[in-house]
Amino acid sequence: MSLRGKIASVALTDTGRVREHNEDMIGTEADIGLFVLADGMGGYNAGEVASGIAVKTIINLVKESMARENLGQRDPGGLTRPSIILRDAIQRANKIIYHTSKTQPQCEGMGTTVVACLFHDNKMSIAHVGDSRLYRLRDNRFEQMTLDHSLLQELVDRGFYSQQEAQRAANKNYVTRALGVEENVEVEIHEQVVQKSDYYVLCSDGLSDMIEDEDIHLTISTFNANLEMVAKQLIQLSNDNGGRDNVSVIMTHVTELFPAQRRMFDKILGWFS
Repeated sequence: MSLRGKIASVALTDTGRVREHNEDMIGTEADIGLFVLADGMGGYNAGEVASGIAVKTIINLVKESMARENLGQRDPGGLTRPSIILRDAIQRANKIIYHTSKTQPQCEGMGTTVVACLFHDNKMSIAHVGDSRLYRLRDNRFEQMTLDHSLLQELVDRGFYSQQEAQRAANKNYVTRALGVEENVEVEIHEQVVQKSDYYVLCSDGLSDMIEDEDIHLTISTFNANLEMVAKQLIQLSNDNGGRDNVSVIMTHVTELFPAQRRMFDKILGWFS
């Protein structure tokens, strides 16, 4: 099922004011509702190799799998097939990055964070590794839908910091999980019901470290009639606040709901389940 015309989107990335090159990578396949953002790290230019592998691998594998599989199935853990497809694609990307870093000396030590979402059947699957984030704006309530895999977040979880104190803390960038660091990685994934008029923001820490959540919310609320303007303003704010890192943002807006097209046979089975 094509989601064309049901989800508006825009994706932008910028080197920032300090870094010499951009190690972020973004990718979108709006027709199938897939959006991916990766923030690379490690070695000269190796970070952009890792983030590039991640985005390309995830998009290619998800596209191939979505085209051929029965998406109505669920696994014993309750995840839908789209969630499983997204998780497996990220795990495959991890293996490729890991083995590349072990076999190519110029890529030694590289890795990347990733955040991705896949819209399907009036739901979305959200997957992430590291501290790249996904936010949602719904009915004027703005909230972070992912929890960072970072040392700072662990300290928040243990009560050493409040979320408000964490936003102002230094040393935010010690991630505890990333693609390419180990041969296997745990991908955090969950599903959310989507509502018409929802806004979703995927971003690298170059945005979330430079702008407080309240200012992201205010920017979306002010310029929401033009997604590209929202993205440009967020990047401009990040750079105005110092632009210490590459900054990337993917904006999506649900303009129409997108229930899955079910065959009559599936509907009949549903009556007896």
